[in-house]
Amino acid sequence: MVSKKNVQNEYELYEPMRLWLDNYLKHKYRNFTITTVDSHNERLDRVLNKYGITYNVAVGIGIQIDVLGIAQKGNIVKLFFIEAKKTSLTLHDLGQLWAYCKLIDPEEAFLMSSVSLGSLDKILNIFKREDLLDFGNGKKIKKMKVAVWNLSTSAPENATMIPKIE
Repeated sequence: MVSKKNVQNEYELYEPMRLWLDNYLKHKYRNFTITTVDSHNERLDRVLNKYGITYNVAVGIGIQIDVLGIAQKGNIVKLFFIEAKKTSLTLHDLGQLWAYCKLIDPEEAFLMSSVSLGSLDKILNIFKREDLLDFGNGKKIKKMKVAVWNLSTSAPENATMIPKIE
């Protein structure tokens, strides 16, 4: 059951989401060095530069990811995005993350709301339009993940996760 209370400001979601992502990545990518950061107030290219990572497509674009995860092993770099919302989710929210994913092609991307799936509930659960979550380079299609963030457990509500985490 999702709590009816909510955060005052969206930035209150960033640290709990960062901690969740850090734990998620450390379990999933055991042989990688994991870094997670609240990056909402800095452009993606500048944040990545601090860790010696250059994504030319991100330079000068002005992408700002709320929470960024980086998994590194040798020359392999995998990026993970979380966009946090303190309001019900909308198609606009999904479109913002989709554009970031199409440009940067992260390994995984999450859109999470501390309130509800909003209009995305109808689009994804009633109309079954999970194709709207698709991104990737064409060789491998990935799906953004959408969920309700539970303030009590500081984790996404598994029952609301679309698609389910593998």
